[in-house]
Order: sequence, then C-alpha cells, then structure tokens
Amino acid sequence: MFGRNKENPAVKAANGALFDKDGHPKPAILRGIERALNVQRPLIISNLARLRRRHPDASPAELARRLERDYLRATTAAGAAVGATAAVPAVGTVASLGLSAAATIGFLEATALYAESIAELHGIHTDDPERSRAMVMAILMGEEGTALIRSILGASAGQGAPQYWGQMVNKAAPASLVKTLTGTIQRRFLKKFLARQGGFMLGRALPFGAGAVIGGAGNHLMGKAVISTTREAFGPLPQTVPGELAEALELTQQDGSPKNS
Repeated sequence: MFGRNKENPAVKAANGALFDKDGHPKPAILRGIERALNVQRPLIISNLARLRRRHPDASPAELARRLERDYLRATTAAGAAVGATAAVPAVGTVASLGLSAAATIGFLEATALYAESIAELHGIHTDDPERSRAMVMAILMGEEGTALIRSILGASAGQGAPQYWGQMVNKAAPASLVKTLTGTIQRRFLKKFLARQGGFMLGRALPFGAGAVIGGAGNHLMGKAVISTTREAFGPLPQTVPGELAEALELTQQDGSPKNS
C-alpha cells in the first residue's frame, strides 16, 4: 500500500506511526480512535450547558454557529501547536510524529463532540454509541460517507423517513442495519482517514515553522469540511431548543455539573 514511499525515511516514519508493517492500523491507534469517537452524552450535554449559560437567549442556530466557531478555532490551533514543535531543536522528527498521532486522536474527539452537540440541538439523542459513531465517521468522510449512508439506509427507510441522513441514522434506521452500516463505514473510514492523516503528520513534522503552518491549515480545511457536511446531514435547526434537551440542560445547570464556564 505504501511501498512507493519506502525510500523516504520521513514518509516511512509518518506511516509507521499509524500502520503496522502489513499496512493495517496499529492496535493502539484503533483503540484511540474508538475512544475518541465514543463521546458520552453527559459530556455533550455539559458542553451545551456551558454554552447556553454564556448565551441564555441564543437560538439553536446561534448556538450552532458558536459551536462551529469554537470547533474550528480549537482544531486549527491544535494543529498549529503540534506543528510548531518541529521547530524546537530538542524535539526530533520521530517525537513530532508521535505528537502528531496524538493530535489526530484529539481532532477526532473534538469532531465527535461538535457533531453530536449539533445533533442534540436538532432533538436527536446521542446516547446510542453505535449510531453516533457511524454518524461521526460518515461526517468525517464527507461526500463518500453521505453516499454510503444513503445507499445502505435509504432503501430501508420507507415512507415518512427523515429527509436528512443524520436524522435517519439516529431515528429511522433499525438497530440491525445500523450495525451493518457501522462495520462497513468503519473499514472505509480507517483506510481513507488514516492514509490522509499520514500525509498531514509528515507535514506537521516539517522544521523551521513550516509544520505549524501546514498543521494549522490542514486542520482548518478538515474542520471546515466537517462543518459543511454536518450542516448537510441535519438540515435547518429548530427555532427553539428541543424540549427534552432543554430539560437536560436545566437539570445540568441546577446540579452544577459543568465545572468550567
């Protein structure tokens, strides 16, 4: 799979941080990805409660815009910060690649938190890990993920199914079909996302500040693509915060669970 790059030690090291000698994702990477994509609903509710507390009169659309802004800022800054380590003399290329692998997991976690927070604003519960994981992976895959969701779930949805595929995954699709979908999408997701991340990791490890530019710009572009696909997945936001979410936010604020404002 990566044979043509063997003569380049830096490219080999970048791929080696993610894949074994047979080209399969390393177990530690797989475990990290699974943990990153399995954001628990209490954390999502806490995230929304923090935002709602700061902006109590904001509509769901306004809250979504702030979530988009925060997500894009955080992922762009994280990519640039990791890239900047390559300019530090004491940090070698291999160490930079290790940090970049960790940044990849961080990007996934931030994406899952963002996408599932948007889902909740649409009145979609995110307490089913398998459905949420399939949704986030499809969002990260962009057009390919959208097409895959529609090809697998579209025919089974029937009349009265939600118009937008993000709602279809979380509401209309039977659990057995979601299990099939998750397995299919995960295989394609790992192949596409991790192969692309190998290139980003190498770019972040470039010295003399170039890694910071590439890391920040790469994460910014990926973040913008995630935001665009998320909008397409769920469609227009409701005028008011859905009732069950509003109750959960109120309970969270009364309990004082969110510790960081």
